[in-house]
Formats: sequence, C-alpha cells, structure tokens
Amino acid sequence: MLFRRVLTLLNEKRIPYAVSGAFALQEHTGICRFTKDLDIFLTDANAKRALCCLRLEGLECEVCDPVWLYKTRSDEFFVDLITGMSNGVIVVEDSWIARAKPAVVYEVPTNVLAPEELIASKLFVTRRERFDGADIAHVIYGTKGQLEWEHLLALAGEHWEMLLWTLLLFRYVYPAQTHYVPDYVWKTLLSRFQNVLTQADKTAQFRGSLVDDKMFAIDVNEWGLENVLEDYRARRLEQIASEHKDHC
Repeated sequence: MLFRRVLTLLNEKRIPYAVSGAFALQEHTGICRFTKDLDIFLTDANAKRALCCLRLEGLECEVCDPVWLYKTRSDEFFVDLITGMSNGVIVVEDSWIARAKPAVVYEVPTNVLAPEELIASKLFVTRRERFDGADIAHVIYGTKGQLEWEHLLALAGEHWEMLLWTLLLFRYVYPAQTHYVPDYVWKTLLSRFQNVLTQADKTAQFRGSLVDDKMFAIDVNEWGLENVLEDYRARRLEQIASEHKDHC
C-alpha cells in the first residue's frame, strides 16, 4: 500500500512531516472519508528531501507546482507533499510539524496537523469546484471550540477576514454553538471589521485572485484590476530559491 510505504519511509529517514487531509479531519471530527490520496504537510526543504528519498525507492515523483505541491503515485493512489497553499499566502513552517498531534494512519504511528493549522490550511480553499468552509465548521464543532484561538488568529494574520468569514458560516450553521467561538475572538474580529469599514483604504488592492483566480479572472483580464496572486507566488518562489541557496 502506497500510503503505508511513504509514511514508513519518512519515519525511517526522520523527515519531519504531518498528515493532513481526510485523516486529520477524521482525527478532529470523526468524519470518515474514503480517499485515494494522502496529504502530507512539510516545509519546502523537507519536501525536497522526501522527494529524493521516494525517487530512490523507485516511486514515480513529480514537481506539480514549486510554490506548494510535489506528488508521488502508484496505480490509482497518490501522495501529495504540500508545503503551503497554491496562492503563496499560507506557508508550512517548522512549528506546524512541531504542533502536530500523535495518530495512527494505516497502522503507522505518525502525527496529524493540529486543528488550528488544519483550519488555516483550508482558509483559501474557496474554489467553485471545492470549498472547505464546511470542513472548518466541522473542526470547530468537533473540537467544541477547544482551540488555541490566539494561535489561529496569528496563523490567519493579515488575512483575518477570511477567518471571520468562516466563523460567520459556523455561526449560521450552528447557532446554538456560537459560544464555541470565544467572545473575545468575535469582538476582536468584528472590531477590526468595523474599523476597516469606517476607515476604508481607497488605494487597497483587489484580492479576488487570492480567493480563486478563475472565478475572478474577468476582474484581472478584462477590468484591469491587480493580480496580487502573481505577486504572492513570485515572492514565495524567491523565498524558496533563497532558502535553497542558503541550504546548499
């Protein structure tokens, strides 16, 4: 089985990683999904190490997108080695792996993403063909809001409005569990939101491409608005190149 083989190899080679995707969701919510893919989160440097090890084992590997995704496959099954989000906004750091929770996946002792990082990894999965807002709501509900909220706010950073959006969805879906999100979190985010409404920056850039470059393509291609997606991805590629140079 490909999943067991990859997890065992990463453990043997002592490459730091954390399992995400369906397995992390099941750990934090109890939701069980059959899947032909395994999502593994690593820093970019460790993803490159993992790819080398997998290739030496004779596995088929490819670099799908140097900003965030490497892949290995066997028959109809595949493993995604993920280093961040495709828009370059969310990046996997060592702390993500250090905070991961012990779990067993396909009989292999391993770790899954902590719920805060799992939520952060889903904030920008907002495409027409895939929307992870329901997963975020399920994580909050499944953990009864027992999250490190300050840490989650820090992970969202300047993109806190995306977090607020998902929390409003949670509140709408689970109104009786509004208290799962602490009062201070609601007050903090709603206060920030009120401030940006009353002190709107008329020079602020259009950010639609960070949400979905296809749904907001007309804004960039025909209406001449900024493509900040390209800026974020370019900065991420520069960062990766610099880290690789320093590493070598």
